Amino acid sequence: MKVRIGIDVGGTFTDAAAIDNETFELIGVVKTPTTHNSRQGVAEGIVQALQRIMEDCHINPDDVVFIAHGTTQATNALLEGDVAPVGIVTLGSGLQGAKSRSDTNISNIELAAGKFLESQNEYVDTSDKDSLGSRIVDAIRSLRERGTSSIVAAEAFSVDDPYHENLALEKCKEMNIPGTATNEISKLYGLKIRTRTAVVNASIMPKMLEAATMTETSIIEAGIKNPLMVMRCDGGVMTVDEVRNRPIMTILSGPAAGVAGALMYEKLTDGLFFEVGGTSTDISCVKDGKVMIQYAEVGGHKTYLSSLDVRTVGIGGGSMVQIKDGKAVNMGPRSAHIAGLDYEVYTDSDLIKNPRLMTVRPVPSDPEYAVIECDNGVRVTLTMAGAANIAGYVRPEDYSYGNVEAARKAWKPLADQMGCTVEEAAEKAMAFAAAKNAKVAEQLIKDYKMRPDQTVFVGGGGGAASVVPHLAKTMKHKYRIAGNAAVISTIGVALAMVRDMVERTVSSPSQEDILSIRREVEQKAIQSGAAPGTIEVHVEVDTQKNLLRAIAVGATEMRSKVLGNTKLTVDELLKICAENMDGNPGELSITAQNGVMYAVQSQRLEKKFLGLLKKKTTPLRLIDEEGVIRLQKSNALVSEVKIADWETKIEWYLEELTVFNDGGANLPNIYLVSGKRIIDLSGLQSKAQICALGNAELTGFGNDEKILIIATGRTEG
Repeated sequence: MKVRIGIDVGGTFTDAAAIDNETFELIGVVKTPTTHNSRQGVAEGIVQALQRIMEDCHINPDDVVFIAHGTTQATNALLEGDVAPVGIVTLGSGLQGAKSRSDTNISNIELAAGKFLESQNEYVDTSDKDSLGSRIVDAIRSLRERGTSSIVAAEAFSVDDPYHENLALEKCKEMNIPGTATNEISKLYGLKIRTRTAVVNASIMPKMLEAATMTETSIIEAGIKNPLMVMRCDGGVMTVDEVRNRPIMTILSGPAAGVAGALMYEKLTDGLFFEVGGTSTDISCVKDGKVMIQYAEVGGHKTYLSSLDVRTVGIGGGSMVQIKDGKAVNMGPRSAHIAGLDYEVYTDSDLIKNPRLMTVRPVPSDPEYAVIECDNGVRVTLTMAGAANIAGYVRPEDYSYGNVEAARKAWKPLADQMGCTVEEAAEKAMAFAAAKNAKVAEQLIKDYKMRPDQTVFVGGGGGAASVVPHLAKTMKHKYRIAGNAAVISTIGVALAMVRDMVERTVSSPSQEDILSIRREVEQKAIQSGAAPGTIEVHVEVDTQKNLLRAIAVGATEMRSKVLGNTKLTVDELLKICAENMDGNPGELSITAQNGVMYAVQSQRLEKKFLGLLKKKTTPLRLIDEEGVIRLQKSNALVSEVKIADWETKIEWYLEELTVFNDGGANLPNIYLVSGKRIIDLSGLQSKAQICALGNAELTGFGNDEKILIIATGRTEG
């Protein structure tokens, strides 16, 4: 059996999971305490977890085909202000050099109360080429003497000509000093933000270098031949060598791991993913099978770090009930873990004797929270998990299932004070939590123009069943709890894909610009460990920001088998689509297919204005042979064509669906479906761009091979 191992470093525990590489089924899980206070830091806990999972599951090192870990080290370093001071070598000449000196003067960034990321500057004039190298060395030495631990090389327009920055980086390596060039961090113009991002990266390099080296050495000593991969903040993985250069990419990799698990293990198409812990819930958005990304902020300052758009709410399975005058008035944000109190629902019911409602302020400035005291000295708190168990939202198979009888006993004093039943008290308390989560969920749905009727809520984390079912009922959404929800982040690490992105500032990109950035991001993905044949590239053109972006996603080794690998019948596929579309299977038909992917459509009449105007729409669901909906559109055209004829068909779609307005021509969104690959050509600005990128993606396929073409208007969902 070939095995994939994922290790997830949490605040309390470091979890390791072993996954069957063929079936993606969970083989085993182990937990070890996270070693924050060890001399080797969290790396020691990673090694311990690896040793235990291999021993407990009898895994031979030769059978490990993939190993990766997610780490909180970079995140914690920034949250706690545990960073190294950074020296900035600013390069330039003339008036541009003078401006660069200003743009690279990064003020101290406050990371935590009274803790700052500090930086120092040295300017090097690049006009004298003969002595440039020695003057860069002098600047580095000066910065080191002033107490800096790592170096950033920064120059305006280095994304176009990185020679000077790379020269400074070479000098750092010769002097055995950690260094970062801004052109390595981002290919976007904007020296100030690029430098700030590089400074954050450099500040955590010393600590991350040590941990990465120790972990990698331990993997080698364990006899595992495949390279160690590390979880990134955008849901992909990268090699340890990449971590040494860009440790900033590991920030927020914890939430990213959970989404990675949901994307692959749960096959989520459109939805919100809720990772519920004891204290908080991380909410992220998945649209058309892609996790939504934004630029991260550090210390309130914008960076060019692309990370998951994760929004955190102070509601978890351990959230405590706020009370006032003997009545529930809120839920959270304080949790049982933080307050050092036991959950009522995970207590033996025989220990809940003559319970009395009391209050506690975990911190003097806190409001009052409900605590139950018993005659025998037992002291527990009322929690979100307890309320959800009482109200029947938690099933026996859920990780957060507990002792319902104990919870009912503990909640009765509060219910009596409120003049209602125990179930009613639990529902009222949960409503406070749902209001907080709903506010964030509604904003995500609005921000990414999600269709509520198609947005599924998926719960992960140990507290998933305590939060998600009630929230879904409140907001009238479909939901499901992820398989192995308690370890979905660890599974996400084990199943993670390599993901790389390149962004460039380009006004009116040409056909060559698009092909060039596609080649560049594909090579980056290969360098990060993706097998060439598995890489899919998506290119986006943002005309408002003059931004050209390419994203490559690939597997770490060649494989085509997916979880279950069961081919469904046509009737079964139509039934799945009907449930998704709230329709009747008899009203649906397969309008195009290539043997493994099926376009399922129906025709609808939609009321548009006071019931007078009606427009015929053709909703589409692209579903694969295993019953996973891979693409959903509210109104779309679809065709089966041979590759030899695809450009001719595209021309017809462009003529039919292009909309002209004051801003120019809005071309339709085009998707090509080759086998199970969906080639996303949406957002491009011309026929030449669409054809160039499409032909690049279809290179190597025969002219007679059949593909699907799906087209929607630019504004169609």
